[in-house]
Amino acid sequence: MRSASEPTVDDVDLGTVPTQLEPGSTNAIGRMLGLLGDEWTLLILQRALRGTTRYGQFLDEVAISNAVLSSRLATMEREGVLHRVVYQDRPVRAEYVLTARGRGLWPVTIAIWDWERQWVPGHAQTLPAMRHALCGQDFSPDLTCRVCRGAVPSSTVHAEWGPSGSWERSVPDSTTRRRSDIRADRSQAGLFPETMSIFGNRWSSALIGASLRGLTRFGDFVDALGAPPALVAERLRSFCDIGVLEARGRRGPGRVGRAEYHLTAKGHAFYPVVAVAIDWAQHWYAAAEGPALVQQHVPCGAPLAVALACDQCSADLHGSDIEIVPRTARRGVR
Repeated sequence: MRSASEPTVDDVDLGTVPTQLEPGSTNAIGRMLGLLGDEWTLLILQRALRGTTRYGQFLDEVAISNAVLSSRLATMEREGVLHRVVYQDRPVRAEYVLTARGRGLWPVTIAIWDWERQWVPGHAQTLPAMRHALCGQDFSPDLTCRVCRGAVPSSTVHAEWGPSGSWERSVPDSTTRRRSDIRADRSQAGLFPETMSIFGNRWSSALIGASLRGLTRFGDFVDALGAPPALVAERLRSFCDIGVLEARGRRGPGRVGRAEYHLTAKGHAFYPVVAVAIDWAQHWYAAAEGPALVQQHVPCGAPLAVALACDQCSADLHGSDIEIVPRTARRGVR
């Protein structure tokens, strides 16, 4: 019998080879949202990328219940993000180690960190700095085009559905249970409170994607997402409350459907989080029909392929070259 610590071929493939999706099934974007559109999963991922591997460590660092932690770890293992390695048989003790697929999610956490630092009041003083080991400077990540090296704001991207793309197929099969007011979730969000209000709920993350695709009207959101109108109305109100969307036109009691909801500067600034998450999704979830989303970087005309670059030295960032700088060590830097 093989040692429990030795992965099978299937275990390894799950974390190193893209998942082949069934024709007509939830597409790459929907699969990504089903995994990352959960506040606890994002917090576990953030800790795992910083080196946490053991169950008890996750319990202490994330302040999560046993039931929720076990459920999320099982999902992350099933999706090939983590690999469970048993290092002791009696009693059984295991580590949860990031696979290549899981390690590939570091740009998502870096983009989230930068958005929170720039747009959430007070976070510039509470979040740790990130230092680029290659140039020795504290940095912010710039979203760039791999082909022309130019900047990639959302306004420079032309996107349309690909062969496996549609609103219906881009929404996860199931919803995450949440309190009715997503603002209440922010008290549980740890390091990234407002991100959890946008990306830490499956319907919320689908809504920000629809907004970035140009939807503004209440009825269009309801039709596109296939979500209950009351849920869409609640999400729109919450997005307005945190300044990601701005309601224009008639708004008031009973008039939620008569306003248009436009992204603010803060909302547009969330695009790098979405861009790197979609890039990851379309690499790791492959549909035989073709991609879910076809994107072009308009300035250079090339198919969109994104990278995060250091704003200090312009070199591409790599997870292994990023250092977390404690606040006490930041004096005198930049």
